[in-house]
Order: sequence, then C-alpha cells, then structure tokens
Amino acid sequence: MALSRPSSLPAPVRWLAPPAALLGCGLLLLGNLGSGDVAPPVPPAGAAPLCAALDRALPQSVQGHRRQDPSPASPYTAAWASSPRTVLRCGIARPDYLDDDPLANAPEINGVQWGFTSDGAGGHRFVTTLRRAYVEVTVPEGAYPNYADPLPALSDAVKATVPEGL
Repeated sequence: MALSRPSSLPAPVRWLAPPAALLGCGLLLLGNLGSGDVAPPVPPAGAAPLCAALDRALPQSVQGHRRQDPSPASPYTAAWASSPRTVLRCGIARPDYLDDDPLANAPEINGVQWGFTSDGAGGHRFVTTLRRAYVEVTVPEGAYPNYADPLPALSDAVKATVPEGL
C-alpha cells in the first residue's frame, strides 16, 4: 500500500492535520496529568483487612474533589482529584518521624490523632498514630486552601474502620 504525498491531499486536510495532531497530544497529556502511579504499600497481615475496610469507607469526594484512585488499583491506596492530588496509603511502615515524641504536636481530628511532617515540596504528610494500621495522607502544596482541609472527612473513615491500639 503506497502512501500519498501530503501535497496530493486536499488543502483543508493539509492545513488542519498539524493542529489536530497537537490538540490530540495535548488532550492525551492532560488526561494523564495527576494520574501517575502510586506504589501501593504491602501492609502487615493484620492491617490488610483493616485497610480494605477503610478503602470501602472512604468518601467519594473530599472538599469538592472527586475520588480518582491511582494506578495500579489497590485497596491500600486512594486519591482525590485536588490539584495537585491528595493521596492516601494504608498499611505503610511506621515512619521514623513518629519517633520524635509523636503526640506532642499531633493534632486530633474527629477522634483520630495525626503525626505530620513536611513532604519536602511545600506540602504535608500526615500519618495516623496509635492505630492498628498506619494510614498516610499526602497533601501537596496548593491542593486545598488549608493543608489540613481533607483530614476531617478522612478521619471519620479511619475512626470507623481502623481501631486504636498497636
């Protein structure tokens, strides 16, 4: 099958082909923005069912941002389409920064205590304390007017599904 030369195509096709190709590439790029991979944690055996229950209890929207789970799909990860997006991971290993007297500066929100630290890029990383599974919520800079805005809705789901105790 021989390809026709571009000059043999009608003028409207020749003129519209480059902008159409650019538009298609742009839409493909926008469709993939914010949907990057998030490595699901490998929770300890006792935490796995708690994390699966948490996944089912998580809200479909947080502060008006709909849930848009990362790839690959996992009951241990969830995300909301804030811009940039907020990511929850359940069953993570206990972070080292909780060793620094985690309860001294850990806010309690709706009955769930959260240790927190900077994510190194202007945002914050929160991790539950004193729960049978560690739940991490990463809130990037600019995702919400207040960096702790998503925590009340997420705390309700954590409190209902991940019991206290270590």
